[in-house]
Amino acid sequence: MAKKHSPKFLAIVEAARAEIPECEAKELRVMMKDGKPLTVLDVRERHEFENGHLAGAVHVGKGVLERDIEKHELTDDSRIVLYCGGGFRSAIAAKSLKEMGYSNAISLWGGWRGIQAEGLQIE
Repeated sequence: MAKKHSPKFLAIVEAARAEIPECEAKELRVMMKDGKPLTVLDVRERHEFENGHLAGAVHVGKGVLERDIEKHELTDDSRIVLYCGGGFRSAIAAKSLKEMGYSNAISLWGGWRGIQAEGLQIE
C-alpha cells in the first residue's frame, strides 16, 4: 500500500520536481551501461539502505546530504542520480544539490520500488 503523504510535503515535492530533471529505472539502466561516469546516491535512511540498495550505490542520507556531499569526489557537472523509496525525497534532495551548484543531479522517479521492478542488481 502506498504511503499517504501530507499536502504540504507533496507541495514541496511537486515544486522540486518542476525544477529538476528526473529519470525512471529503465533510463537508469541505460545510464549505468553507457560508459560515462555516474554516481548513484541513495538518500534514504541508513536502515533502509542496509535492508537493500542498488548495487554500487553510495549512501548519503537526505538529512545530511548538504553537509556531506563534498566528502565525495564529485565535480559541479558530475552526473548524479539520487533515489529514495519512490522519488519524493530524492526530488527534494536533487533540488538542493542543484542549488549547491551540482548541475547534473537527477532524481529517480519510482525510486527503490522502480529499481526492484526493473530488476536492477541489488545488494
